[in-house]
Amino acid sequence: MPGLILVIEDEPGIVDFLERGLRAEGFEVISALDGITGTDRALGEDVDLVVLDLMLPGRSGSEVLAALSAARPGLPVIVLTARGGIDERIAGLDSGAVDYLVKPFSLGELAARVRAQLRAAMLAPATAVRVGDIEVDLLTREVLHAGEPVRLSSTEFELLVYLLNNRGRVLSREQILHAVWGYEHDPGTNVVDVYIGYLRRKLRHGDRDAPIATVRSVGYRLDDAG
Repeated sequence: MPGLILVIEDEPGIVDFLERGLRAEGFEVISALDGITGTDRALGEDVDLVVLDLMLPGRSGSEVLAALSAARPGLPVIVLTARGGIDERIAGLDSGAVDYLVKPFSLGELAARVRAQLRAAMLAPATAVRVGDIEVDLLTREVLHAGEPVRLSSTEFELLVYLLNNRGRVLSREQILHAVWGYEHDPGTNVVDVYIGYLRRKLRHGDRDAPIATVRSVGYRLDDAG
C-alpha cells in the first residue's frame, strides 16, 4: 500500500529521520520546512497523506490544517506536536486531523498509523475529484475552477467527470459517446465535439485555455490544470 507522504516539519533532523524511516517502510516521501511551502505542496501535488507539525514558521500548523481541511477535506493529516495536553489533542482532531502523535514518538507507531489511515482512505467512497485547479464535488455536483464556481448542465458535468477520471488518457469520441450518452458508435453525430466546446468555454480562466487537448483523428485528452 505505497503512498506519497508529505512531511511538514521545520526541524531538519526530524525531517531526515522521518524521510529515512518512512522510505524504509516503502513510502515515497517529500517534505517542506515551513507552513507556506507545506500548504502549497499539499495542494499542488498528488499527496496521499500529510504528517504535520503544529509549530511552524511562515504559517502555523493549525492554519495549514484549516487550509487543507477546506481545500482537500479527504486528505488524511496526522499531527505531530510537542504539546500533548488533552485540550491540544481535541483541538487538533476537531480542526480536521485524523490522528495525533506527541513527540517523542516511535517511528514504528507512526508508520502503522500511516498505513491505517491510507487503508481507511482507500475504503472510503470518493466524493470529490480534483485535477490541478479543477475541483468537482460528486455529491453536491458543484464545480470550482481556480477557486471560482463553474455552472454546468447535467451533461456537461458528466462529461467533465469522465474526463477527470481518465486524466492523461486519450479518449476516442466513441468512448466518450458511450460513457456519457450511452450511445454506441454513431458517425453522424458531432455531439461530443459540441459539448467539448461548451466545456472549454466554461473552463477558460483569464488568458488560460481549458486543459482539454484535441488529439487529431482520435479524440480528446484532459491534462492537469493549474
